[in-house]
Amino acid sequence: MTLLIQYTLIFASVLMLVALGGCFSEHSGVINLGLEGIMVMGALGGALAMNNTSADVAAGVMVLKVTVWAILFGIAYSVLLGVACINFKADQTLIGTAMNLLATAVATVLVRSINSAKDPNNVSTTLQYIDQKKLLVVNMNGFEFNWFMIMAVAALILANIVLYRTKFGLRLRACGENPQAADSVGINVYRMRWAGVLISGLLGGLGGIVYITAGVSEWKFEMGVAGFGFLALAVMIFGQWKPTKIAGAALLFGFFRALSNTYSGFAWLRALNIDSKIYNMMPYIISLVVLAFTSKNSAAPKAEGIPYDKGTR
Repeated sequence: MTLLIQYTLIFASVLMLVALGGCFSEHSGVINLGLEGIMVMGALGGALAMNNTSADVAAGVMVLKVTVWAILFGIAYSVLLGVACINFKADQTLIGTAMNLLATAVATVLVRSINSAKDPNNVSTTLQYIDQKKLLVVNMNGFEFNWFMIMAVAALILANIVLYRTKFGLRLRACGENPQAADSVGINVYRMRWAGVLISGLLGGLGGIVYITAGVSEWKFEMGVAGFGFLALAVMIFGQWKPTKIAGAALLFGFFRALSNTYSGFAWLRALNIDSKIYNMMPYIISLVVLAFTSKNSAAPKAEGIPYDKGTR
């Protein structure tokens, strides 16, 4: 049971961070289907930070360095979405899809190049961070408390305050609902949309490193992040683009994802003799079922996905 709670919280943290990132982007009017790719790049940045840092450093230094690298890689990759969809008004769905495909390929090539530079015979796409990862967690009587859990809660509180208690949040949401009206009162729609996209890159990149450090001490980058970016989009939609509801949805989806890792620890689940692949599929099956019944009541920003042209005001 302890292990189930541990994995539920860490996977919920991943989903919440990435879904909140998508929430900011879509409230600004830009659909970010590239969250999967942003997660991969954030994971790459954080893994490189760990791989190139001695395990002898203080835990606080390791957590800070990994966090900063993951965030910077995530933000840098989200710039592609901003340039293509805000500056050049490209189709947001196509650009997001292309970003997802590109990220895994880029990460795979970079990791293989880094490994072969250290050892010409090593063409692996895996980065190891066995000892470094230990600095990211605190063992509390068998429960592995991960410092990223606190970051996820902090992000949830800040997101709720920023979106609903600040002028910035009001302006951001206005740009996603009616950008022409927002522009007419002096709000720079392009700037606000850039802010939304970059915040989504920040949170998505952070979510990526949290995902690959959840229970493992190495990551093979050609695997990507196993569809977690799309699962986070389902969490965002189920949460109706509201931070508090997104948190609840993240816990629900996180529980089913955690179950696929821990079902063997429950005798009554083993007795059912269900193939392990079914448990691995459960989070994605649940997302399809949930969205089938809830998407018709969508509260999506009205102008999301529509490129803004100042000349059409």
